[in-house]
Amino acid sequence: MKELAGRLTALDPDAGAAVRVIAYFDRLAETRAGVEALVRGAAVLAGVPARLVDADRRVRVRVEADGTRRDSDLAPDPGWPSATLTPDGVPALWLERADAAPSVVDAVILERAAGAARLVLNRTRGRAPLDDPALVETLLDATAAEPARLHAARRLGLDPLATARAVAAPGGRPRVVPAAGPAAEASGVRTGVGPAVPVLDLPRSWAAARTALRFTAEGTGQDPGPRVVHADELGGIALLADLVVPGAEPPPDVRAVETAAADAPWLLTTLYAVTVTASLRAAAAEANVHHSTLQDRLTHAEHLLGWPVRTPEGRLRLHLALTMRRLARP
Repeated sequence: MKELAGRLTALDPDAGAAVRVIAYFDRLAETRAGVEALVRGAAVLAGVPARLVDADRRVRVRVEADGTRRDSDLAPDPGWPSATLTPDGVPALWLERADAAPSVVDAVILERAAGAARLVLNRTRGRAPLDDPALVETLLDATAAEPARLHAARRLGLDPLATARAVAAPGGRPRVVPAAGPAAEASGVRTGVGPAVPVLDLPRSWAAARTALRFTAEGTGQDPGPRVVHADELGGIALLADLVVPGAEPPPDVRAVETAAADAPWLLTTLYAVTVTASLRAAAAEANVHHSTLQDRLTHAEHLLGWPVRTPEGRLRLHLALTMRRLARP
């Protein structure tokens, strides 16, 4: 191969370089090199940074032209030369060359590196879909043996040494997401997000995510509140989840809120605005009413509830009542 590359170089420098690229990646494949080594080879041969992003298997590797790995969360430039991992797939391997048209050698580097990376990923990460319910269930099951959870993590494309979060939604399948990635989709669905933990500790994150889900609301006039709640932001408020049983007889203050809400359709959104803002003027803006209108509404609300909501103590009581109202949801 070296002799052939030399002869071709004398006739056509690009052809000779292409043959050397092919031989290089063939050697890497024969030694069962990993994904990072393949991306490093592409970067060094091309003389520009190279990156591989397999979103389905949560693989991100970026290597500088000098061989130093330096990952980036910035999106690849669509103008960079790229290659797919599958015939009909989306670009997954890029050479960060924006100042010139891709050369024949660039095309060969991308084609050989992408092909070798595809084989490595299929061998080491498998083809299991990331939302495979059986694997996710095993990964989140505290009673499952550690080897079984480790196997599930690898099949889902999760690095056992990385950190991740469990995500819960009402009636939906549990999800696992990387700790650095977005946990909640912009779909308006109530979502509880567990803390970032080592992959093998995900059952704990799942338990916390389900607790956080109970603190969420639909964000409507009849169910005001946050649609997304992170368990690690609840602090001591999370203890309320152990005191309020879903579907059981709600606490007296919750019953008082329900009775008052039946009398005044605006009451719940108004009271929620009072609990999440720093002043009554801010609450009026949150509720989209004039300050004087808010004062009138609060006077009426206090009459219906039976306690003041404009004092620090009354506001805390109100906040707890609205929170327990969500927790009491069947």
